[in-house]
Amino acid sequence: MANIQNLKNYKHIYMIGIGGVSMSGIAEILKYWGFTVTGSDWAESETTKKLNLDGIHVIIGHDVNMVAKADLVVYTAAIKSDDVELVKAKELNIPTMERADFLGLITKAFNDTICISGTHGKTTTTSMVSMCFIEAGFDPSIQVGATLKSINGNYRIGNSEHFIIEACEYVESFLKFYPKAEVILNIDNDHLDYFKNIENINQAFIKYVKLLPDNGLLVVNLDNEYCSKLHTYTNAKIVSYGIENERANFVGRNITFDKNGFPRFDVYHNNYFYGSFELSVPGAHNVLNSLACISLCDSYGIEKSDIKSALKKYTGAHRRFEFIGQFNGVSIYDDYGHHPTEIKATALALKKKTYNTSWVVFQPHTYSRTKNLLSEFADSLTYFDNIIVTDIYAARETNTYNISSEDIINKIKELGRKAIYIPDFNDIVSYLKNNAQKDDIVLTLGAGTIANIGPMLLK
Repeated sequence: MANIQNLKNYKHIYMIGIGGVSMSGIAEILKYWGFTVTGSDWAESETTKKLNLDGIHVIIGHDVNMVAKADLVVYTAAIKSDDVELVKAKELNIPTMERADFLGLITKAFNDTICISGTHGKTTTTSMVSMCFIEAGFDPSIQVGATLKSINGNYRIGNSEHFIIEACEYVESFLKFYPKAEVILNIDNDHLDYFKNIENINQAFIKYVKLLPDNGLLVVNLDNEYCSKLHTYTNAKIVSYGIENERANFVGRNITFDKNGFPRFDVYHNNYFYGSFELSVPGAHNVLNSLACISLCDSYGIEKSDIKSALKKYTGAHRRFEFIGQFNGVSIYDDYGHHPTEIKATALALKKKTYNTSWVVFQPHTYSRTKNLLSEFADSLTYFDNIIVTDIYAARETNTYNISSEDIINKIKELGRKAIYIPDFNDIVSYLKNNAQKDDIVLTLGAGTIANIGPMLLK
């Protein structure tokens, strides 16, 4: 069970941005541990409604009077320093803490914090590992970056020393954690608004690996050139996996796909046959994610039969190649992918399915990412048959980059492919209803509001 002595001074915790996927999970865990938790968010959502139902009072907007009652104010990285609630807390000398620092305190409360990190695949792999630990009766606590059907939410509170958590590299927040085990899936060019270049990203992961204790565990993807060098920075036990690199401890071979694009494959451990596995999520990238999961779970002594069973039961997390429904015989899927590597992996996974033609509706996420990876975005989108691009979702940014979605369209045209720009979601829905045919697949893609299009199509 978690040792929460280091949090005992804070009886009432106020959370600014409580509706976020990580913040809401933290709020629920704190409530379970007996803390009074209140908070605010800028807009009502399914998450804020659920928090209110669970007895966590959420204000939409601001409430400085509620802040005044708190012993600690926790805020997300997106909150600006002039936020009225944050200013009020500082005026009243109430301690304030950024989300990653506070989550670090929670990871310290567990003897066995298992951090799943990497540029892509964190949510899926965290979900797979979580299901294996539950299947094995390990009773873990969990925090994952999306809704996971098997735990009916984005968190789980267990009664063991195991805390399985998605550890994000953005603004180096994962350096605040206290990991006993780390899974590093890949290191790729992302969050360049913060990191500027791949070498800085790599350095952040090196610092992260150095956090491991000597009796810890590092699981790494040998197919990724940056991951393959991380073993030199720790004395922890190293377990490696891969598909292409035969030197890995766990290697996936003989990969085949059914009509849904779901893989079957054999796993070899140190060149000896380990077992055959089946997944209920599509794509070769998910074979890699599952190999990371198998490598970790084997080190924890989880039975092969439990790993096989849990991986077969896993049908995906919310917004990870998620089936939304059908209209006129057209299947709609939705995916969170917002980086060229993720888009290409999703497109290749889709190609393994049986269908007529594919339609992608892409919403770029942040101006900086669009500007920095413009050519890569154009290239990755050409893996779909029909391409629609809508306006850039700004998130935390303003457009100081002089970039627009039409720049992606022009790059795609330079590659000899047609793409169309449609800014209005209602117009996108009309266009798809008029043009998509029976047995086609429509995929909405991006980390912003693009997920609204699937339900609009179904109406």
